[in-house]
Formats: sequence, structure tokens, C-alpha cells
Amino acid sequence: MRLYLLTVFASLLTRIGYSQDFFQLKAFQPPSDFENIHVQKIAEDSLQSSFLIWIKKDVKGHFHQKHTENIVVLEGKAEMFFNGEKIIIEKGDYLNVPEGTHHSVVRVLSKNPLKVLSIQSPYFDGKDREFITQ
Repeated sequence: MRLYLLTVFASLLTRIGYSQDFFQLKAFQPPSDFENIHVQKIAEDSLQSSFLIWIKKDVKGHFHQKHTENIVVLEGKAEMFFNGEKIIIEKGDYLNVPEGTHHSVVRVLSKNPLKVLSIQSPYFDGKDREFITQ
């Protein structure tokens, strides 16, 4: 019975496009001449899209209609607007940003760009990012 369940589980994972990747995130570097934001897609399947994002200055206020975004700060420090509050994020911090949650990077506080791992679920093609105009 266990072997049968394991076979079914493996088959399901194959059907949804599951893949395994290994990356040393410190090895990824943005081009030296990017203006403000550089995005590098590192993995995707039907359930998620994973990006490394470097930010020199800011990110305009926005929310995602149908996506949850999980953010891990890998390098740097920034002031962020998150669900009605200003917070400071820095290396080692984690944020869970549920769909519909307003968020932005107000300003980068560190000398070097803010570098984050952003995991969007489900698969993200950028079409549900709604910018907030005020």
C-alpha cells in the first residue's frame, strides 16, 4: 500500500510540473548598470514563481489580486510600507504578503541594493499586480 501511495504521489508531482533546483543565491549578481529594480526569475512551475529582486531606490505601492508573495531579505535594509504600517526590513527578515495586501519599498536604507527572494504562488506572470495611485 505504501509503495502504491508513493507511486501515485510521484505521478501527481510530475503532472503539476514539479521540478527540483539547487542554486547558490549568493552567486547571482545583477548587471552593474541597472537603474532601480532588477528581477531574475530562478524557478517556476504551476504552483509558484521564484525571483531574486535587487532594489536600489524604491518599489511603487501595489498589491496582487490573486497571489500570495513570500519575501526573504537576503542583503540590505529598507523602509517598507506593509498593510498600513511602515516597517524596517533587513537581512534575515521574512514577510508573508497575502493577496490584496498593499505593500511597497519606500526607500532603501543600505549603501548596497536590497536583495530579496520573492516567491509568488500560484504561478505568477505579472498580470495581477495593481499599482496604487494616490
